[in-house]
Amino acid sequence: MASVSLSSRLDKSVRQHYLSLPQGGKCQVTYVWIDGTGEEVRGKTRTLDSEPKSTKDIPEWNFDGSSTFQSEGSNSDMYLIPVCMFRDPFTLDPNKLVLCEVLKYNRIPAESNHRAGCSKVMQEVKEHCIWFGMEQEYTLFGTDGHPFSWPAQGYPLPQGPYYCGVGANNAYGRDIMECHYKACLYAGVNIYGTNAEVMPSQWEFQVGPCEGVDMGDHLWVARYLLQRVCEDFGVIASLDPKPMKGNWNGAGCHTNVSTKQMREKDGLEHIEQAIAKLEKRHKEHIRVYDPHGGRDNMRRLTGHHETSSIDHFSAGVANRGASIRIPRQVGQEKRGYFEDRRPASNCDPYVVTKTIACTCLLDPEQVEPLVHSPVSLSYHHDDTAQSKNVHFTCQNHTKKGHNRSEPSVQSE
Repeated sequence: MASVSLSSRLDKSVRQHYLSLPQGGKCQVTYVWIDGTGEEVRGKTRTLDSEPKSTKDIPEWNFDGSSTFQSEGSNSDMYLIPVCMFRDPFTLDPNKLVLCEVLKYNRIPAESNHRAGCSKVMQEVKEHCIWFGMEQEYTLFGTDGHPFSWPAQGYPLPQGPYYCGVGANNAYGRDIMECHYKACLYAGVNIYGTNAEVMPSQWEFQVGPCEGVDMGDHLWVARYLLQRVCEDFGVIASLDPKPMKGNWNGAGCHTNVSTKQMREKDGLEHIEQAIAKLEKRHKEHIRVYDPHGGRDNMRRLTGHHETSSIDHFSAGVANRGASIRIPRQVGQEKRGYFEDRRPASNCDPYVVTKTIACTCLLDPEQVEPLVHSPVSLSYHHDDTAQSKNVHFTCQNHTKKGHNRSEPSVQSE
């Protein structure tokens, strides 16, 4: 039997009694933020006198950054700035979840707050109406660190029957996926769909299409909801890009991209131009497509298990072994979107979308890599490779906006 947390075994009917009590017109608001790891989310709740109509009705708050890897104890107070509000699927209406940016004591963005930079870039490219759709893969584990429902002393049958599979012998943890899906819909997350993945106990959900910075907002809240749902079931959702060694698929966060020009007639030409720009900055993108400067993707992007090689850029129609995939329908209709298959499952969507927007839509002379470490990135498929962190700085551009077109970014 799979190992689950003790909390999940508590009598939930007892909890339901208290959750059904009236709140006297008050509203619970849970503040959600990204901690200092750049991979995990935190949350804490306060009471408001009435239901907020927007983030303007939700006050700033603070927290102890020394306990979240974001500050030292001698100067630990950090600010929570509400930026995006959702309904709370756990305590229900009128209660809310609010995603927050984190500011340091001097009110500049914390090191793990990449939303601020992403928002700036998305304003600069606003006229392009850039849409994203991100495919979040994750793997379920028991609290003992063993993949959920895998044999205790062995392995399940080889990959083959699990992708979009049905049946108790093929689908491990469907209840979690279904509950997370409904939680996202209730909350207002722009979830596109979901499916079982190639490796047993591995699942995927897609978020989008979202324009600009909304992509990161909705994916981070979807990740928070996933962790909360898994908490209720007593299991762990891992975003490790290669959770199991051997002949098992890794986990990615494939990113679908479409601009207004790509969605219009003969948009394929603009897709090909974007791909050419991405090829020139392949190494820079690899360094920011996981939180550890490319080291996580070294384990995943091997050229096997439906991945491209981390060492080489490639593109092709309907090719899931390429860095960039052009969907077959897009190739036939000659417009639509492309899929960047390189981002790892634990990537920061703000960093990924910002970097893609910079490379594809801004003048290359205005996009400079900022290297924070002298250590070079060595592309070897092992756990000892060193890396350096690279971020992109983009100068301001003044541009006029365009009206939105019909959606065409699809997750597959």
